[in-house]
Amino acid sequence: MVATTQTTGEGWSSRSAFILAAVGAAVGLGNIWRFPTLAGESGGGAFVIVYIACVFLLGLPLVLSEIFIGRVGQTDAVGSIRRVAAQSHASPGWSIFGAIGAVAAFLILSFYSVVAGWVLYYAGIFGGDFVQAITAGEPFRGALAGENQEQIQQRLSDMFASPGLLLTMHLFFMGLTLFIVARGVHSGIEKAATYLMPAFFVLLVGLVLYGAIEGDMGDAIAFLFTPDWSKLTPEVMNSALGQALFSLSLGVAGLITYGSYIKEGSGLGSTSAMIAVADTCVALLAGLMIFPIVFAVGLDPAAGPTLVFQTLPFAFQAMPGGALFGFLFFVLILVAAVTSSISLLEVPTAYGIGERGWSRPKSTLIFGGGAFVIGIFCLLGYNLWADVRPLGFWSLFAETDILDTIDGFTGKVMLPLVALLTAVFIGWKADRNLLRATTGLSPWAFGLWRFLIAWLCPIAVTIILVTGLFPSILT
Repeated sequence: MVATTQTTGEGWSSRSAFILAAVGAAVGLGNIWRFPTLAGESGGGAFVIVYIACVFLLGLPLVLSEIFIGRVGQTDAVGSIRRVAAQSHASPGWSIFGAIGAVAAFLILSFYSVVAGWVLYYAGIFGGDFVQAITAGEPFRGALAGENQEQIQQRLSDMFASPGLLLTMHLFFMGLTLFIVARGVHSGIEKAATYLMPAFFVLLVGLVLYGAIEGDMGDAIAFLFTPDWSKLTPEVMNSALGQALFSLSLGVAGLITYGSYIKEGSGLGSTSAMIAVADTCVALLAGLMIFPIVFAVGLDPAAGPTLVFQTLPFAFQAMPGGALFGFLFFVLILVAAVTSSISLLEVPTAYGIGERGWSRPKSTLIFGGGAFVIGIFCLLGYNLWADVRPLGFWSLFAETDILDTIDGFTGKVMLPLVALLTAVFIGWKADRNLLRATTGLSPWAFGLWRFLIAWLCPIAVTIILVTGLFPSILT
C-alpha cells in the first residue's frame, strides 16, 4: 500500500531547521576524524582537491536525490521510495534499497555509539579523571592534562581492556540518543539541532583560531591545498571518492527520512547545495583545526586512525592552554557524534512507525535497544572476544574484529550499494516531470543533475563498490 500522507504527522518548523538537522546528520566522525586521517595518509592537497570535486559532482546529486524521495514520499525511506515508484510507474521492489539503508543505519549506530563513548572518556567525562578535575577546581581541563606521550598512548589500550568502562559509556551515549529521538521530530531532533549545531560551529571556529595562533597554520594550509600530483594514486582517488559519499551520510537513507518531514516548498536544489557546502566546509575546517597543531609539535600528519586519540591529544598537551583546548576538541567531536547518531536512529525508527504501525517511543526503544546490544558485542571485541572474527571465512574481513567487521561491511558493501541503486532509480526510473516539479531546478541545472545522477554517479559508485570488495584491483 502506498503512503499518501505523512505517516507521523510531524515536520520541520522551517527550512532553516531542516538544514541544521541535515547538516548535523552529515557532520560527524567522518568529518572530524576520518577526513583528516585520510588527508594525512594521502599526502594532503591532491586528495583534498579530488575530494571537493567528488562532493559536488557525485555527492550533491545524491543528496538532492535522497531529499527528493523523502519530500515526495512523506513517510519512512521504504514507503517514500515505494510512493515515488508508484508515481513513476516503476516496480515497488525498488523500495529494497530503502530497507538496506535502514539496516545499514541501524548497524552503524551500534558501533558509532561505542566510538562516541571513547570521546566521552578522552573528554574526561567518565572515569576518575572527572572526579579529580572537579576536586582540583578545574572541571574543563580534560582527562589528559599533564600526561606525556607514552601515558596518552597507553590510555587507549587501558580503555579497550575495560569492558565495564566501555559498556557504561556506550550506555550513556545510546541513552542520550534514544531520549532525543523518542521526543519526536520537532521537540527532539529539531530542538537538538537548533542548539547543538550553532554550538558546534562556535567550537570549531574557536579551535581553528587557536590553531592559527598557537600552531603552524602556514604549513597546514600548504599541506591541505598545495597538490602534489605524484601522490594521486588510484588508491588516493578511490579514498577521496568514498570519503565524499561517507561524509555526506549517503546510503543510510537519512536524508530520505529527514526529507520526508519537509512540509512544503520546492527549492530542494539550493537546500541540497547548502548542505553539501556546509559539510565540506566542516571537513576543511577540521583539517585547519588539526594540522596546525600537529605540525607545530613536529608530529606525523600521516599517523592514521590514531591521529585523534593518540597523536593529537599529545600535541595539545605540548601547547599553551592545551589542556583546555584539548577538552574543547573532544566536546566538539561529541556534539558531532550526537547529531549524527540521532539521524542514524531516526531512519529505522521512522520505518517502525511507517511500516509497522508502532508508536514513536516503541519504535525508538526497539531499534535503539537492538543497536545497543550489538554495540556490546562490538566493545567486547576489544577485550573478552578479541579473537572473534565474525566473517573470518571472507578474506576481506579475515583479520578484522567485530566492530571493524560491521564498519567494513556497511561501508564497503551496504552504503555503496544503496547509493548505486539510488542513482539508477532517480536517473532512469523516476518520472521526469515529478523530478522537475519537486526539485524546482532551472532547465540547465535540471539537465546537469540528470546527467550526473544517471551516468557519472552509477559509474563512480560502482568503482567504489568493486574496489572495496576487491582491493587488489588498485594495486
